[in-house]
Amino acid sequence: MTCAVSAHGHAHHLPCVRMRFLYVFSRSKIGSGARLISVCYFESENDWWVSKHIKKPIRSTVLSLDWHPNNVLLAAGSCDFKCRVFSAYIKEVDEKPAPTPWGSKMPFGQVMSEFGGAGSGGWVHSVCFSASGNRLAWVSHDSTVTVVDPTISSTPSQLKTEYLALLSVTFVSENNIVAAGHDCCPMLFSFDDGGNLTFISKLDIPKQSIQRNISAMERFRNMDKRATTEDRNSTLETLHQNSITQVSIYEGDKRDCRKFCTTGIDGAMTIWDFKTLESSIQGLRIM
Repeated sequence: MTCAVSAHGHAHHLPCVRMRFLYVFSRSKIGSGARLISVCYFESENDWWVSKHIKKPIRSTVLSLDWHPNNVLLAAGSCDFKCRVFSAYIKEVDEKPAPTPWGSKMPFGQVMSEFGGAGSGGWVHSVCFSASGNRLAWVSHDSTVTVVDPTISSTPSQLKTEYLALLSVTFVSENNIVAAGHDCCPMLFSFDDGGNLTFISKLDIPKQSIQRNISAMERFRNMDKRATTEDRNSTLETLHQNSITQVSIYEGDKRDCRKFCTTGIDGAMTIWDFKTLESSIQGLRIM
């Protein structure tokens, strides 16, 4: 995919891995296998989209991206096990940004913060800023969830889960995040004002299994969803029957999410209502 050419007129043909449009739809950013981030903006004089590249110090494919609420900073997670916060300030396009907890000097491509690596961790599958922009969460291939808030500490809080790797994460309030991945079930985590990160609950209630004969149609569906013709014994106790690849807000926003959506490799899209979840899961409260 070629979304735009560089300022020098060169098109890049390595695969686009992740793309995010800015909230005001004036710019977008693309992470690619070329170990760079393309920050694209519309140049009205030439009636064309052009891009500026952030290359250093990225050492591998960029897997995940998220815009900061100020529309200038962006977070990126990559296969070099690093999560970074960059400045995407373009003087010709943006108003001068106000100082943030991530820093005050923001020339284009400036690394505001860098986390992870040093021989540990895993591919950073998903990154997400909170509604205030003061908190950043990410999930990695080593089954960890990490949150950092520079107003509390420059050291991230990390939780090593007992589950398979999580592939997507989003804030549903300033203190709560939902993540999901290869366990086929969304999970709720809490990050309090003291900087403590804790696992709260799985958000999918297991279904009771029903013994029955498998039909030809179900066998075909199994081939499509799970790449298998196995019978009922392979049916998971979760709504999703394969890995969840994306968690997104369906109703509300990152400050007060009322419903969220999950999509997975099984081809299913599920809407989750927090009011329903709170009534069905004992002790669950979204703060």
